[in-house]
Amino acid sequence: MTIARLSDLADAALCPLLVVKVGSSLLVGPDGARRTWLQGLVAEIAEARARGQRVIVVSSGSIALGAGRLKLEKGGRGSLADAQAAAAVGQIALSGLWAELLGGEGVTAAQILLTLDDLEDRRRYLNVTATLARLLDAGAVPVINENDSVATQEIRFGDNDRLAARVAQAAQASAVLLLSDVDGLYDRNPRDAGAQLIPQVQGVTPEVRAMASSDSASGMGSGGMSSKLQAAEIAELAGIALVIANGTHDRPIARAAQQGIGTLFSTRRRAGARKAWLGGRLRLKGELTVDAGAAAALARGSSLLAKGVTRVAGPFERGDPVAICAEDGQVLAHGLAEYGSDECERLQGRHSSEHAALLGYAPRSAVIHRDQLVLK
Repeated sequence: MTIARLSDLADAALCPLLVVKVGSSLLVGPDGARRTWLQGLVAEIAEARARGQRVIVVSSGSIALGAGRLKLEKGGRGSLADAQAAAAVGQIALSGLWAELLGGEGVTAAQILLTLDDLEDRRRYLNVTATLARLLDAGAVPVINENDSVATQEIRFGDNDRLAARVAQAAQASAVLLLSDVDGLYDRNPRDAGAQLIPQVQGVTPEVRAMASSDSASGMGSGGMSSKLQAAEIAELAGIALVIANGTHDRPIARAAQQGIGTLFSTRRRAGARKAWLGGRLRLKGELTVDAGAAAALARGSSLLAKGVTRVAGPFERGDPVAICAEDGQVLAHGLAEYGSDECERLQGRHSSEHAALLGYAPRSAVIHRDQLVLK
């Protein structure tokens, strides 16, 4: 069963597990946390659980809350040190707020803080999956945020839209609801006259990407429409629907589901668990450029052979994730390399019959095997 319309978000049979992402500008106002609004959202979460749905929350807001308490300029985002300090203070307030309000509905909140490495490393990803499953089985609502107090620029998601999609992937959720400050994806900047809300998208194409703005309207968060489209691509690969809806209204889940206001990114594609994890990776170690013949072979489901490789960018080791790109720079696939970058450079453009002599040992069948590769 697939989610075909926004009303399906409130159907326990079609959407047994929903991930709700809440942006900073929704949670935090000029005077601190927006308790009244959040109480309404928590009541909606309790209603969803009462009709048989499980819910995971991905909550921004720690930096914004902490910056207010520490009186830091630029919302705590003036420097990495400011953001880390603000997050350390704000995360206590944020988790306490969720625990208090969910507790008022008779629901136990659980806090999980994640960095990019936690979901990019396969073993740690599986640990996150197991923890989420156990918490949900025990009746808790996991409340997840990026671990901004320790994350450096190199190990940050950078926005909670993509984090929400990766969490949904790990938890095998049915749908992701991104609550934002806009109604959804528009065919142009929503501030422009005549801009039209797009109710449904089937696949994130170059034409869809061209509609997105990378700006965050509030100036408080770190995401924008571009990050939401990246989240939709991650979700799509795992066969998970994603919805962008306006969270500035009271009872935003009901507004999206009952009034049908938002953009639904529907999907019929579902990769295997390992390939979904691989395709959703945000940090790659290298890049292989391939010729037109190799690109066509990949599209037919073939492995990547060295003869089709025209350029190697690294460094990377065997087993590292790399991008496979066409000559024009378009990313065709992600895969796990069977060779390190030094070996790939020696093998590129050469026929498999030459590999043993070039390497000095029996070669592997492919640079990237089709079982370790996922098309983008």
